Amino acid sequence: MTYQCVAYGCGKTAEDGVTLFKFPKDPDEFHKWEKQVQRTRAQWVATPYSHLCSDHFGKEYFEGKFPTGVLKLRPGAAPTVFVRPHCLSCKNSSCKSCLPAIQRRSFTTETTEHSISGENKETTLEFDNDNEESGPRTKNEDDHSVICEMCGTRGTFSTFFSKSKRFCSRSCSRSYSSNSKRSSILARLQGRSLSKKATVLKKVNQVSSDPTAVHASSGFDWGPYLEKETSLAASVSCFAHAPLSDYWDSIFVGMKVEVLNTNAILPSKVYWVATVIHVAGYKALLRYEGFEHDSSQDFWCSLVSGELNPIGWCTMTSKLLVPPRDVKNIPDWKEYLMKKLVGATTLPVDFYVKLSESMKPTFKVGMRVEMVDPRHLSRTRVASVDTIIGGRLQLVYVDRTDVPENAAANFWCHMKSPLVHPLGWSKKVGHPIKASALGGVKSNPENSFLLFQRPRVVYMGDRFFEEGMKLEAIDPLNLGNICVATVQKVLLDGYLMVGIDATTSTSGSNLFCYHASSHAILPINFCKKNSITLTVPRGYDAQTFNWETYLKETKAEAAPARLFNTDYPGHGFSPNLKLEAVDLMEPRLVCVATVKRCVGRLLLIHFDGWDDEFDQWIDHQSPDIYPAGWCELVGYQLQLPPGTVHLTENQVVRNKKTKPFVYRRKKSM
Repeated sequence: MTYQCVAYGCGKTAEDGVTLFKFPKDPDEFHKWEKQVQRTRAQWVATPYSHLCSDHFGKEYFEGKFPTGVLKLRPGAAPTVFVRPHCLSCKNSSCKSCLPAIQRRSFTTETTEHSISGENKETTLEFDNDNEESGPRTKNEDDHSVICEMCGTRGTFSTFFSKSKRFCSRSCSRSYSSNSKRSSILARLQGRSLSKKATVLKKVNQVSSDPTAVHASSGFDWGPYLEKETSLAASVSCFAHAPLSDYWDSIFVGMKVEVLNTNAILPSKVYWVATVIHVAGYKALLRYEGFEHDSSQDFWCSLVSGELNPIGWCTMTSKLLVPPRDVKNIPDWKEYLMKKLVGATTLPVDFYVKLSESMKPTFKVGMRVEMVDPRHLSRTRVASVDTIIGGRLQLVYVDRTDVPENAAANFWCHMKSPLVHPLGWSKKVGHPIKASALGGVKSNPENSFLLFQRPRVVYMGDRFFEEGMKLEAIDPLNLGNICVATVQKVLLDGYLMVGIDATTSTSGSNLFCYHASSHAILPINFCKKNSITLTVPRGYDAQTFNWETYLKETKAEAAPARLFNTDYPGHGFSPNLKLEAVDLMEPRLVCVATVKRCVGRLLLIHFDGWDDEFDQWIDHQSPDIYPAGWCELVGYQLQLPPGTVHLTENQVVRNKKTKPFVYRRKKSM
């Protein structure tokens, strides 16, 4: 028996090159299909033998083809494309008689620079793209001016596409839907609340002093800065804690992407294929296909901005691929592009899904932790997580009774920082903790300790660190100095209380806790072997200081070299690489920085535009360094190098404290 499509004006059979789909057996799906057909056949009633052809389903509803070439529908697919009956009253210019009720509503529009003139066609296509409520339309609104929400094209109501008349074409409708989904993903990554209608991504440079604001980088652009400094940026794969670090091997020079074409003649948004010329952190230098070796039109773009798409994205979303207008020596663009794309690699299709997964925070706002007290480094205190941005925590003191009115009662650190511990850690290892004046402290869920970075297990052997042993250690109060130090106390679980010999007091108030596996404690003569100036105790000269003599004079013993974590598995850092780094002396600041030296697992970080006295030694696995473009990705404020822009009163200078970045009411504890 030969079946025909029951849609108005169709009647196609399998012999017409279409695939016929029988109405679903599920009653709800059956009535949904019937209702869709009744939009153009008001009195028609479906039967179990009714069929619709593939022409009435959008591309998004198809899973693929069987080997025989027959199309397959996705579960839950519904027909949305129908030919409207010819109207004798208005000749299909969309009057009240022929328009569905959902379209007979008023519109508010705004002017735009782009305009086109539309001609009424005999038949038009309708897509079920939204579910807006119906409303009355006046007679004069049939030719009312409307604006395309995707490309900004202006036209009349009757010529626009979809039931809501929000778009000028099917292409714009699908592109808006695709971009809105991507925008909502990025909004979730950056901690923004979503509105009912997601906004379409646009290339807009926003400047904000709020560290939670999107792209709050004070207008800083990494691309031109790297070109000016003739420098390279560290790869994302060097930062184990950075989003997509373990997935970055799939991003490399030479890959092809589809990106917005800003070199096109058409006023509407069109796209073109571009090649990745250079990768710098999360940034990439792109070149449109056709320019070959001409770098005059190269441009920088963030690989995690949502503006780059894999090859084939334009086809899937019905967007136009338009070549650059400045390339005029290629007669056949189709043939040229096919040759370029053969064997080429592109952005992984799950790239943005992986990005979303890698940015999900494990900590929760309101969680209680123990943190090193910035006012008394030898003790910890209880704090609460107030804000989370890109894995960085703003911790607020639970007990603020000892904090002066004008002093900050909060502290910034990464959730993997050795400065933050689970509740009960101090009691467990024997570390001093500030007693709370508020009494008992609300506990976290029992498994919350699993969220914290566990230090490396150390092998005690026959002998471990002992009180009085000498070593070299990074000064916690001046991270650019490596000093002569002493183990003052041995705690449990491999933790040590270390004091700098030049500053150690009898009260022990300036001791600092390091784990035995920490990068910050080093065997004696480490500085001498690596040509680093050692900061020596008062009364000694750094040029003539000798460890053997000092040990005899102090009647002390050097900590055995085997106790230190000197493993160096290798890393991707090298001198002069650019990155974004936290100023650990002012940890709310993330600054433009450079790797100055690499000594084993240690990196000497230099803050661009500042004197060498502000340099800081950190571990290559430190959670306080990030790839170029990280601040833009997570929405954190990036501090500019002095001289990049004119300093104003609102900009942060290192020698002057400013107001906290986040202005919000503190939660009641």
